[in-house]
Amino acid sequence: MDVPREQTRARLEPDEPPPFEIVNRGGRSRFVLTCEHASAIVPRALGDLGVPEAERRRHIGWDIGAAVVARQLSALIDAPLAMSGYSRLAIDCNRRPGGRESIPEISETTPIPGNVGIDKGEAEARAEALFWPYHEALHELLEARVATVPVMIAVHSFTPVYHGEQRPWDVGITYRHDPRLAKLMIRELENEAGLCVGENQPYPVDLDIDYAVPVHAERRGIPHGLIEMRHDCIETDGGCHAWAERLARVVEAVSHDPMIARSIAPARDVVEPRLPIGES
Repeated sequence: MDVPREQTRARLEPDEPPPFEIVNRGGRSRFVLTCEHASAIVPRALGDLGVPEAERRRHIGWDIGAAVVARQLSALIDAPLAMSGYSRLAIDCNRRPGGRESIPEISETTPIPGNVGIDKGEAEARAEALFWPYHEALHELLEARVATVPVMIAVHSFTPVYHGEQRPWDVGITYRHDPRLAKLMIRELENEAGLCVGENQPYPVDLDIDYAVPVHAERRGIPHGLIEMRHDCIETDGGCHAWAERLARVVEAVSHDPMIARSIAPARDVVEPRLPIGES
């Protein structure tokens, strides 16, 4: 396994994929989709972080199936989609830089040798190369649409078993500050035959852990929700297609509900001076 003898400052070479992708930027829907864990790629400068490829392709490296579902949903509802470009093992785009879980030394039970003992400069370099470009692009996307009161949906997946515990939900819709969209989506999903639907499962949005929803949605007061699909439901092309179509039906059913017609008071406990609202 390739672990650099000395920490190499994270950077992207010109022939490497960009740190983010905006799909369907001109989509006409009010809905804006995000996918913070879309990729299992590690920047070349970081080697393989000391983790075998088979491990990096597990859920510790990305949200299995989430990117495929998000792309298909974007096309079905004509919504823009912001996708991260690199693995959360390099830096997690849904964790605040400098936080405990931003650059994990161990993920679930798997050690990440290339993340052990990195200095502040390396952590900041990874954030500048991989984290901030994604969030600045998403910020600009939402700022350009603020007059129409955009509705943000973050698309994620979760592992069926975590630390030996089976998770029964097929899907969970999670939130913290504003339950409006989540409640509507849960109602629609519960009408789908045979689904086990969780509210704030497998975990709620947490200001001490999550970044994207608090910073981009709660701070604006716009309607939002975070979708968590159990990844064994979306490991195949057929599963991804079925879930994209299901979610498109849900979005269509809730899209004109007066509950999500306007913004509410922003969450006052969310601060991000690097992404000033109303100044783009």
